[in-house]
Amino acid sequence: MGAGTEPDGSSRSDEEWERFLRESVAGAPGAPKEPSARAREVTERLRSGSGRGPEGWRSHTPPRPKRRTGWYVVGLLASLVLVAVALAPGRTVDLFAGTDSVPSAPETARPTEAPPMRADRRPTLAEPFRGSPAASWASGAAGITVPKARAVGWMSAAEVERALTRSRDFLVASSLDAAVLRGERPEKATALINPHQKDVQDLLRTAFRTPSEKNDPLFLFSRFQPARTRLVGDVVKTRGRLGYREGERGALLVTADVTFVYPVTPADADGGDDEIVRTIVRRELVLSWDDPAKVITEPGTFSIVSYKYSMTNGGCGAPTGYLTPPFGTDHRTDEDGTEIDPYDRSTPIERNQTSGNSGDECARATRS
Repeated sequence: MGAGTEPDGSSRSDEEWERFLRESVAGAPGAPKEPSARAREVTERLRSGSGRGPEGWRSHTPPRPKRRTGWYVVGLLASLVLVAVALAPGRTVDLFAGTDSVPSAPETARPTEAPPMRADRRPTLAEPFRGSPAASWASGAAGITVPKARAVGWMSAAEVERALTRSRDFLVASSLDAAVLRGERPEKATALINPHQKDVQDLLRTAFRTPSEKNDPLFLFSRFQPARTRLVGDVVKTRGRLGYREGERGALLVTADVTFVYPVTPADADGGDDEIVRTIVRRELVLSWDDPAKVITEPGTFSIVSYKYSMTNGGCGAPTGYLTPPFGTDHRTDEDGTEIDPYDRSTPIERNQTSGNSGDECARATRS
C-alpha cells in the first residue's frame, strides 16, 4: 500500500495529503480546545460570584470601623445604679458591701472565727437585721442543722433520726414558739422533758412562779414580757447545729449549740421612728435519750444533762423570768464588765454569761 493509498485502494492527491499532515499538527478548524489553567481559574471565580482577583501585595483594604456599643452599655448601667442609689440607698449599700442578702451556708461544725465586722447601720422596722451578721442567717428551725442519722447505742438509725427531730422540736418550742416569746408557759417544750428527772422538774415548778438566780426560766426558754416588749415582725434568725454520740449505758447524747437573734421594740411604740434592739441568746444543751430498759424514763422524752446560755441585750438586774431589752435610758453600759461578741461561735460557752447579771456586774456586747 503506497503513501497516498487508502485502505480501500483509492489514492489521495499530493495536495490532500499535505493538508492532512498540516491539520494533524495544528489541529482541525473548529475542534474544541482544552482551556488553560489560568482560564479555568478565572471561570471558577466568576462562577462563585466574587468577581475579585487575588489581592495584590501592595493593595490594602481598610477594616470596617467598629461600633462602640460597649461604652453605651456601661453608661446605661451607671445610670441605673445612680437611680437605684437615689431610690433605695440602704439596699444598694448592702449590695456593694456585701452581703447582707447573701445566705450563709448551713453550719455543720464549729466555726474557726467570728463573723467579720459590718458597718454599724441602724436597724429599721422594715429591716430589723440590717447591719448584723444575722441578716444572712436562716430563719427559725431552718437555721438549725441536723446531721444524718446512724445507729448509736440502743437506737437504730431510724430511732436516732426521730430523736434528732424531737431535739430540734424542743429548741423550736422553747425559743421560737410565738406564744412562748409573748411570755406564755412553754407547755410543748416541757412535755418533751423526762418527767422523772427530779432536778429539772423542780426547776420548772419553781422558776415560773418565783424566778431567781438559781431557778430562772431563761436557763432553757426565751420569753418577753408583752406589756413591755414587742417583737419586730415574726422572723427570728438562727444559726447552729445538732450533734450526737453514744453516752453512758448506751444512751444517745444529742448536743445542741444554737444562737437566736430577736429584734424587739418597746410595746408602746407608735410605729414611727422606733427604737429597735436585737436581743441575742446562744444556747448549748446536752440531751440524753436513755434506754428505758436501763433508766426510768417515758417514751419520746429525754433527760437534760447540761445547759448553758449566753445573753446580750436581755436585761441587767435581778431575774424576772423574762428577757428585758434595754430601751432608752435603761441602756446602761458597765465599762468594767466582760466584753462579749454575741455572734462569735468559734468557742464554747464557758459558763452562763449574760448582759444582765444581778448586782453591779453587767457584761457588754461588742455589737448587736
